[in-house]
Amino acid sequence: MLKTFPKGGIHPPENKITSTKSIKRMPTPKVVYVPISQHIGIPAEITVNVKDKVEIGQVIAKSSGFVSSNIHSPVSGTVTKLDKIIDTSGYKKQCIVIRTDIKDEANFEDIEYPLKKDISLEPKDILQKINESGIVGLGGATFPSHVKLSIKEGAKLDCLIINGVECEPYLTADHRLMLEKTEEIIVGIKILMFALHIDMAIIGIENNKKNAIEVFKNLTTKEKGIKVAALKVKYPQGGEKQLVRAILNREVPKNGLPLDVGVIVHNVGTIFAIYQAIQYNKPLTERVVTITGKKLENASNYWVKIGTPIKDLVDEVGGLPEGTRKIVNGGPMMGKAIKNLDVPVTKGTSGILVIHEDEASRGEQKNCIRCGECVDVCPMGLEPHLLMNLTEKGKYDDASNEDIMTCIECGSCSYICPSHRPLLDYIRFGKNIVKKLNTSKN
Repeated sequence: MLKTFPKGGIHPPENKITSTKSIKRMPTPKVVYVPISQHIGIPAEITVNVKDKVEIGQVIAKSSGFVSSNIHSPVSGTVTKLDKIIDTSGYKKQCIVIRTDIKDEANFEDIEYPLKKDISLEPKDILQKINESGIVGLGGATFPSHVKLSIKEGAKLDCLIINGVECEPYLTADHRLMLEKTEEIIVGIKILMFALHIDMAIIGIENNKKNAIEVFKNLTTKEKGIKVAALKVKYPQGGEKQLVRAILNREVPKNGLPLDVGVIVHNVGTIFAIYQAIQYNKPLTERVVTITGKKLENASNYWVKIGTPIKDLVDEVGGLPEGTRKIVNGGPMMGKAIKNLDVPVTKGTSGILVIHEDEASRGEQKNCIRCGECVDVCPMGLEPHLLMNLTEKGKYDDASNEDIMTCIECGSCSYICPSHRPLLDYIRFGKNIVKKLNTSKN
């Protein structure tokens, strides 16, 4: 029987239309726009000036606190501007603009990285290298990886879970990475097991990726301590708390972390980035992005340099189809619509979804009919209808008391609501207000 989490969840249409599309390399952009805040935590501090020449992989913004992350130049070129631009959040953020030296770039694009299995660094040096390389969670949360791996003395850690679920509809970047870089990911897992002094790692993959499950099972049969868990196809299976419960039957505390039950969870993309950093001294300057949509001519998966304008990706797959209504950074469940195509790809960009007007229209919002379906599908056991009502009425203290901050923003409630109520929109808004109120109290 396939494993899954016990509470809530839905099964939206998968629409994995790019699952058979091998990862291509996106052409190097003429200009990159690199935000200095591509992670949860304090923005990095800019270390370059206008007219400076920079090399690919050079630190251009340095981590400015414990929960922060280095930013590296994704190209060789010249800094032309330090400016504020609209990023994927929809707000203007500080950014480093670099004009690419295409001649220098050509030399880097031809580099091949053969599989390298031997681990030469000691555990403390591995963690330091991850910090220096600017690696963050590539599943969407963008939490600095070195912080997650900084285990307090006395903490009991016995398992590393690798998140290969990719339950968000349409997105296939992780799926393709697992198929094309399987051996490298396994080495990356062994690197972390060595660095964390643990003997057990489990790769969680949803059962709609049978080829990925098979290839990992074949390659890990002789790997001590590394197992593969085939999971039921159910959204949001990829949530950390849901994944820990599904695989290990351990309940992460309401306001806690997987570490509280002896677990660390890392996305497969993050594991591959760690492999590259440790084995080839390669900082995080690019990632795999799915560019997809039912009406796109050539939807596919691409290696994309951080800072590449999303317009370049859209042009590469044939441009925007007639009747395009919305462009989403991420997938349809948790992604957010972007204002224009000048927004750059960041470390947290797993996909770009182009939605046609046939799919984009919301149903007419009606009164809540007290059906309870939003409660039934909530994987955190919350009452979304109540949280929306409290937020709508400005009762933020009451919303806080009803655990609004434990919402993982999966969107299952909005998806299932027969009255088309914008439950997630209100809950997100309420969470932001509650967070600000809690900060002011402290």
